Amino acid sequence: MTGTILKGTINAKLLANNLFTFRRPALIVLRLLEIFSQNPIRRRTAAAGPTQPGPDPARPQPTSVLSYALPVRLKRRIPVLLAVLLVAAALVAVVQLRRRAPPEAARLLPGADGFFYVNLKWLRTLKAIGQLPPVPHDADYERFLQETGFQFERDLDEAAFAVHYPAKWGNGGTGGAAPEPRFSEVFVGKLQGERVINYLHKVSAGVERYHSTDIYSIPLDARTLRVAILSVDTVAISNHDDPAVIRGMVDRSRKLASPFGGPALLRQYYKTLPVVSKTLPVLKLAWFIGRIDPAAAANLGPWAMLFPKPASLVVSAYYAVYSPTLHLRVEAISGTEDDAQTLSDKVSTFVNLFHAAENSVATGGSDPDVKAFFDSLQVERHGERSVLTAAIPPGFLRKVVGASQVEGSSTEASPGTPSNDKPKRAETAPSGQKTQN
Repeated sequence: MTGTILKGTINAKLLANNLFTFRRPALIVLRLLEIFSQNPIRRRTAAAGPTQPGPDPARPQPTSVLSYALPVRLKRRIPVLLAVLLVAAALVAVVQLRRRAPPEAARLLPGADGFFYVNLKWLRTLKAIGQLPPVPHDADYERFLQETGFQFERDLDEAAFAVHYPAKWGNGGTGGAAPEPRFSEVFVGKLQGERVINYLHKVSAGVERYHSTDIYSIPLDARTLRVAILSVDTVAISNHDDPAVIRGMVDRSRKLASPFGGPALLRQYYKTLPVVSKTLPVLKLAWFIGRIDPAAAANLGPWAMLFPKPASLVVSAYYAVYSPTLHLRVEAISGTEDDAQTLSDKVSTFVNLFHAAENSVATGGSDPDVKAFFDSLQVERHGERSVLTAAIPPGFLRKVVGASQVEGSSTEASPGTPSNDKPKRAETAPSGQKTQN
């Protein structure tokens, strides 16, 4: 009797184990049968009245297969889905931060008192000013051209400059004991690496090896110009007396992808530059961010009277994608609203003088491009900020650049002779003969 009971118990456990192995497919089938068989019965019993007693609520119901299988699948997939979402969110955040971060060339610059950036590649692509003005060729630059093959107006794509005020100007100048401002630059363009390296070895007085990067020291005008090739298309230059300045530029080039890099002053005010215009993105061609200190008033010329107190200046030139007009925006951040109002009044006075001068010199009708430029000048005040905006038509910009090119070429052609002398001789010379001077 006891053996029979033990045998039956063992068979029951084996059967239970077998059922446990195949219970998921079996429970799925049973659940599907339950769904398809009970729903029609419930609809019929609801119409004809109760025929059978329903299930006892106190009696435990069999566990649904769907309630068992789906949560397990979801638990397995949730970590994967979360990881994918986190990676996607991180990529979107990095892209957005990099869009609003300063250009990579500017982020390499050291801490300074002013920053200037120009994108020459966009200028050439958009044909904003026609052909860029040529760089004057002196003997040293001609040698540089011959040995490196690099021509600034053709091969330079981006340029970023940092201005170091002398410490004697006060207010924390970053130029140290230098008697005049010092500069650090980053150039991005088409370089012929071997030719550039050979040229630097020839003109340098020494080479410092710093973190697998060569820093060339070139004596120039009683100071030392340091040059480092950071990549195949990027060069860092600095004439600051402290060699740690260019070493810091080399270090920053190792973590260039970080959108949080760059000097503190640049990061603070770069976000004030226009990003969109009428909900459309803009192309920032050039900008300047810096401190204007009254101690440097002697170097500002006639503009010194505009800034009797320290202020921060943000200047930007940009194109909106919907317009061929170059937009100019100058924003001065003063310490108080009263200082901003005083500055706005002074700038408005200058603008009115420009209008009066333009009207007085216009004979036989004013130039439409010049008139459009002066009409677009606007001065506004927003709290502690004074803002000057202008729209520069393409024709006006070409005339300004063309006039500067003609003036520069005439000055080079006849440094000690009146500019109208040689053209007269050229006009009277017979065709096919050379003019003797």
